[in-house]
Amino acid sequence: MVATLEDLDEDALVTILGAPKNALVKQYQRLFELEDTRLTFTDDALKAIAHRALARKTGARGLRSIMENILLNTMFDLPGMQDVREVVVNEDSATGAAEPLIVYAQKPGEPASA
Repeated sequence: MVATLEDLDEDALVTILGAPKNALVKQYQRLFELEDTRLTFTDDALKAIAHRALARKTGARGLRSIMENILLNTMFDLPGMQDVREVVVNEDSATGAAEPLIVYAQKPGEPASA
């Protein structure tokens, strides 16, 4: 039996990241929920992660290592941080140009930032 395979494209990898029942994005969001923190990925971040997997020629198998590389420091530091409400992975953090954005909860009595 002969089967031909085609490489996954960027859109397929983005779908793999978020659509299945146990998708990587959902797994990491659940890990962050354990620390009472919301984890958010921008659309640009998901595309950048997929692009990195294509550039490495690792396809869907490489998505986990890319995600771990992006979130490792944040996951390590998060338990010791106070009042973190949300962690946002944007395109800059997905490409390695910056760390994920950390959004802190507003403390009672503090004015809302503009």
